[in-house]
Amino acid sequence: MAATLKDASAIVGIGQTAFARHLPQSEKELACRAILAALADAGIDPSEVDAFSSYTMEETDEVEVAKAIGAGDVTFFSKIGYGGGGSCATVGHLAAAVATGQATVGVAWRSRKRGSGPRPWKNTAVQLPTPGQWTRPFGLLRPADEIGMLARRYMHEYGATRDHLLNVAMACRNRANENPAAMMYERPLTREMYMTSRMISDPLCLFDNCLETDGALACVIVSAERARDCRHRPVYVHSAAQGLPSQHHGMVNYWNDDPLSGPAWTAARHLWKQADFGPQDVDVAQIYDAFTPLIPLSLEGYGFCGRGEGAAFTEGGALELGGRLPINTGGGGLSEAYVHGFNLINEGVKQLRGVSTAQVPDAATCLVTAGEGVPTSAILLRS
Repeated sequence: MAATLKDASAIVGIGQTAFARHLPQSEKELACRAILAALADAGIDPSEVDAFSSYTMEETDEVEVAKAIGAGDVTFFSKIGYGGGGSCATVGHLAAAVATGQATVGVAWRSRKRGSGPRPWKNTAVQLPTPGQWTRPFGLLRPADEIGMLARRYMHEYGATRDHLLNVAMACRNRANENPAAMMYERPLTREMYMTSRMISDPLCLFDNCLETDGALACVIVSAERARDCRHRPVYVHSAAQGLPSQHHGMVNYWNDDPLSGPAWTAARHLWKQADFGPQDVDVAQIYDAFTPLIPLSLEGYGFCGRGEGAAFTEGGALELGGRLPINTGGGGLSEAYVHGFNLINEGVKQLRGVSTAQVPDAATCLVTAGEGVPTSAILLRS
């Protein structure tokens, strides 16, 4: 599989809806609009679609979507678990399907009405999974509470401070300020605003948490050979990986000997093993940012710095345009939109096409990651 996956397929179309705290359309309608926009971007008729991949948490399904967009016979479909951990895996599954002849035109998507919809943890009618039975009765109700615990452990062990988390929040907000599609467009963030904002789950303040967004995104994947005839420069799927470490228990990785060695470390080993380049060769990164501490943890997991050095890596404008590793150039989940990380995939494509609103000059390689803290995934893209 590794020999056939490398650069064997490419993302040739991307699409998205508007992003807002509330959109009137249903999740199904939003999904179909994003998918049709991605197909139009690629110059491919919906009747040619024969593969789908999305998240287990997606409320729309391939049966209804296929009918609504007018797809042909579908020969491959998959769903990826673990919320934001599944984003890049949707592309990886389709890339593998195309590379092995199981499909010819694949569509991955995510549609979500989190801004105007319910909060998953408020559902008290469903029995808690086993890890939750050991944490939620003691107050760890929300993802912010769980990541807050890991953040405090990270601060204790390695001397990270809120200023390091601010560096992450600022980098994402600065890029969103340049992106007219971002929810935080032209809404600057200052250090004073950050330091005086209300706590959500200590040490995480308001600006350490992602947005709550209604919206949808999609991308289209075909073979490398066909990609050369599509409307835009192909963005090749160079490597893809998923990661579920031994003895992992979801976002609360407290049962491991080292809770700060999360799924990124497992995914990264496979990702780089299959690649022709390494972390030092990545021009731009789209790193999953549901919460600011996930950035330093991911920087370490994916090999951009040593263990415990992720916080210091953020210093000196390293994450900004012109820095050591520009990240989340559309604004990310913190400041563009939070749609379980799919906007990071599309932004990676924009960077390698050279059309981002915060373009990294001559960007030719991009790392995109899914949610750290849960079973995760990642892809390497190249132009």
